[in-house]
Amino acid sequence: MDGIRFAFGTLTVLPVRVTRWDRAAARSGMLWAPLAGLVVGVCAAALGSPVLLLGPGPLLAAVVSAAVPAVLTRGLHLDGLADVADGLGSGKPADDALRIMKQSDIGPFGVVTLVLVLLAQVAALARLYGEGWAHGAAGAVVCALAARLALTLACRRGVPAARPDGLGAAVAGAVPAGAALGAAVGVTAVCAAAGALLGPYGALRHALAVLLALGAAQLLLRHCVRRFGGVTGDVFGALAETAATAALVVLTFG
Repeated sequence: MDGIRFAFGTLTVLPVRVTRWDRAAARSGMLWAPLAGLVVGVCAAALGSPVLLLGPGPLLAAVVSAAVPAVLTRGLHLDGLADVADGLGSGKPADDALRIMKQSDIGPFGVVTLVLVLLAQVAALARLYGEGWAHGAAGAVVCALAARLALTLACRRGVPAARPDGLGAAVAGAVPAGAALGAAVGVTAVCAAAGALLGPYGALRHALAVLLALGAAQLLLRHCVRRFGGVTGDVFGALAETAATAALVVLTFG
């Protein structure tokens, strides 16, 4: 239960009291991160699908489903994405880039990145809701699962923290590689099983969405480790939004 509390307490705004912040709780918590994603995704689907069924159309349903994760995380993942975009876009050395990322304002790179990512998420969700409420709901859940699973993989051993303090330092390297791989296999299998209910190619489509989303997040992770020297809380937010967006885009094909 300490791990579940850690996952929900750090990755959502749900009223969960985190009682332990040690490495054991961090390890368990980041392994349970996909469960927090499942709850966020179900909430997004539960609000977006009725909007579609009531008649306003797939675009408004997509906006609602895209807004729910932002609300349930207080926009922390989006804020992290913007900060990482500013840090990478600055072209500064690691220490200066990290200093830019800690500033409270958002620069032009961050603004442009946020706009493009949110537009991509809404456009993809609108396409999926256009196929039916079940497709849109599944997309909302899969992208939330992929986003948090990307965090589990980013916390595997061997990935350093860029700073000695903060969330990045608390969870960096906490998850054994084998456990992270097991979580990836399990989540991919669950998404494939859910996708199988939506058509003959649904299982493949949803499994590929998760795998390619993780691939996109890993590419960003490698670049951030190379540029910043490790991970930070902002990097985790950027990884989550990158994986979520990639999963949605992949689901629109086919």
